[in-house]
Amino acid sequence: MRDDRLADEEARIAALRRYEIVEGGQDDAFDRIASVVQMALAVPIAAVAFVDRNRQVFKPIRGFADGDTPTEIALCTYTIQGRVPLNVTDVLADRRFADDPKVLGASHIRSFLGVPLATPDNYNVGALCAIDTRPRRFDTTHTLILENLARVVIEHLELRQMTRSDGLTGAVTRRGFLGEVERDFERSRRYDRPSALVLIDIDYFKRINDLYGHHAGDEVLMNFARCCREGMRRTDVLGRMGGEEFGLLLPETDASEALLCAERLREMIEAMRVKSGGQEIAVTASFGVAALDPEITSAAHWLSEADIALYEAKQFGRNRAVAARRLGRATAKGTEGTIETSPDRLLH
Repeated sequence: MRDDRLADEEARIAALRRYEIVEGGQDDAFDRIASVVQMALAVPIAAVAFVDRNRQVFKPIRGFADGDTPTEIALCTYTIQGRVPLNVTDVLADRRFADDPKVLGASHIRSFLGVPLATPDNYNVGALCAIDTRPRRFDTTHTLILENLARVVIEHLELRQMTRSDGLTGAVTRRGFLGEVERDFERSRRYDRPSALVLIDIDYFKRINDLYGHHAGDEVLMNFARCCREGMRRTDVLGRMGGEEFGLLLPETDASEALLCAERLREMIEAMRVKSGGQEIAVTASFGVAALDPEITSAAHWLSEADIALYEAKQFGRNRAVAARRLGRATAKGTEGTIETSPDRLLH
C-alpha cells in the first residue's frame, strides 16, 4: 500500500521547516541524546540528522574529529525513505550500498543503524543514527533503544513548537509567523518561486465581544482558526498577528491563485455559525492578499502591501478579499468574470 506522506516531499519539507531547526545552532538536548546513543550501543559515532531539500544538517554528530565531519551521509537519506529502521551490518557487503559513492565516501562508516524521526503527522524529517567503523550486527535491543530515543527527539521538538503557538487558537504566534514570512521571502527570491501573503481581520469583532461577552469572542476566534485550518494546505502557515487579526502564508502560490484561495476561505467563514451561551453567532472576515513580485523589496514591504489591501477590503465594505498590485487592487467578492487557475493549486 502506497504511503502518501513518504512521497509528499513538499509537505515533508514544510513539516521540517516548522520546527525551525535547520538554520539554528546546536541543541544541547540533542547532543546529550547522541551521547546516550554512543554509550548504550557502544558505537564511536552517533548523529541527530535533519534532511532538508538538498542537504543534511547534523544537530550534532559525535565521534568525528574536527574538520572531518562529512557534509552528507547518504544512509541518513535512505533512512527517511521508509517507516522501519535501516540496519546495515556491513556497507561494503550490502548490495544496496556497496557501489554507492555517497556511502563509500562517508569516511569511517562500515555498519549503520538509523531510525526515522517521524513527526506526529508521520513526516520523516530526519534520522537518529548509530555508526560503527567495523562490521557489526545491531540487534533488536539496539533498535528499541534508538526508536525510543528518536521519540524523545520529536517530543523535544514538539515542546519547542508549543512555545511558538497561540494558546487559544493554535495558530503560530506573531513572532513565529513573521519568522516564517522572512524565511519564505528569502526562499522565494533565491529560487525564483511564487508565494503569497494574506492578512485577515474578523469583521466587527469588538461588537461580538460587547454583545455576547468575551467567552463568545474566544469561541469565535477558535472556530475561525479551525475553519482556516480546514481550508489550508499542509504547506501553508496560519499565524495570529494579535487580537482578531491573522496572517496566512501561501508558498508556491501566485497572485490569481491566492485571491481565489482567500475568497474560498471567506465563503467558508461566512457560512460558519458559532454557538455560545445559547446564541448562534454569524462571522465574516476581510482579506488582504499580496503576492510576491519584483517590486517588493523585503518581507516588511510584503507585509505592508498585504496590510494596505486589507485596509481597502475594510473600506470597500468588509467581508471581501482584496488583492494588491498585480491584480490592480481587485476585489474578489462581486468581481465580474473569472480568474483562471489550476484546481490543484487551490486551498482544500
